Amino acid sequence: MSEENRVWRLRKRPVGQIADDVLSFEKEPIPEPGEGECLVRLNYLSLDPTNRIWMSDMDQYMPPVALDDPMRGVICGTVVKSNTDAFQAGDVVSGLGQWADYQIGSPATLNAMGSTGPLPVMDAFGMFAVVGPTAYFGLLDVGKAKEGETVVVSGGAGAVGSVVGQIAKIKGCRVTGTAGSDEKCAWIKDELGFDEAINYKTADLPAALKAACPDGIDVYFDNVGGAMLDACLKQMNLHGRVVACGLISQYNATEPVPGPYNYPMIVMQRLRVEGFVVLDYASRYPEAIGALAGWMAEGKIRYRTDVVDGLENALAAVRTLTTGENTGKLMVRVEDV
Repeated sequence: MSEENRVWRLRKRPVGQIADDVLSFEKEPIPEPGEGECLVRLNYLSLDPTNRIWMSDMDQYMPPVALDDPMRGVICGTVVKSNTDAFQAGDVVSGLGQWADYQIGSPATLNAMGSTGPLPVMDAFGMFAVVGPTAYFGLLDVGKAKEGETVVVSGGAGAVGSVVGQIAKIKGCRVTGTAGSDEKCAWIKDELGFDEAINYKTADLPAALKAACPDGIDVYFDNVGGAMLDACLKQMNLHGRVVACGLISQYNATEPVPGPYNYPMIVMQRLRVEGFVVLDYASRYPEAIGALAGWMAEGKIRYRTDVVDGLENALAAVRTLTTGENTGKLMVRVEDV
């Protein structure tokens, strides 16, 4: 075990894009676990749009990271010392943790990964920790997608969006995804089986949506907000559902963002717009993981992991979430397990 701990600490609230001085990379002593705690060595760090929310002091679904505290993240790691009966040294665990090589955990924040079967631990963590359950519960519980309906998902080549589209196809829906490059559009259409893909950076978005969804939109799974939400609201069918999962187009905004210009469509089409946070479904994770694992074994769900090696590269990597440079699930690999 190394004699020092590398830790990313939050030093400033970001304004716009995450600047280099928002986080600092420190070398510190390795902490000692107290009673009921364990010491965890980081293997994989999930990088997610919510990291940008946690850095800010905006109203959010859990307390923001305090200034000078270690940066929060979803982690997968190995227990190296345990003072709790819940974990033993050598156990692989996942849950809420820190951007740090070594960190203190407890049964309140971590769960044992257990056997991942034929899946490598990294892939199981990438799919099951956050991404898969978000897609599963968002589309099926919140969006209530049904066979024969038309589903549109923004950020279709992203970690969550790519899984949403594939679940929708499994359920017999017609699926259109939006993405920011021709390569991403080709991936979700040709490899993942989406019916249509729209490059939102080059297309006339309202016209492209109308052409891709001639019968209107029944479920819009929104990962980006902004102009994309506005365009989809205009084409929603009667009693359509909007799943508000993320607003990544707005996280770096430095001025107030106007509400949707097509807001009246919520009334005219009797739409249901519902926001959700996957943590609300934590007690039902086994349901989602079971379904996803089955579909993956059958080859019905494919995934792409965008891996950045080295904890020291976490800051540069997390910025790619808002620039559209990454494809699939983004994570930092510190040490394989």
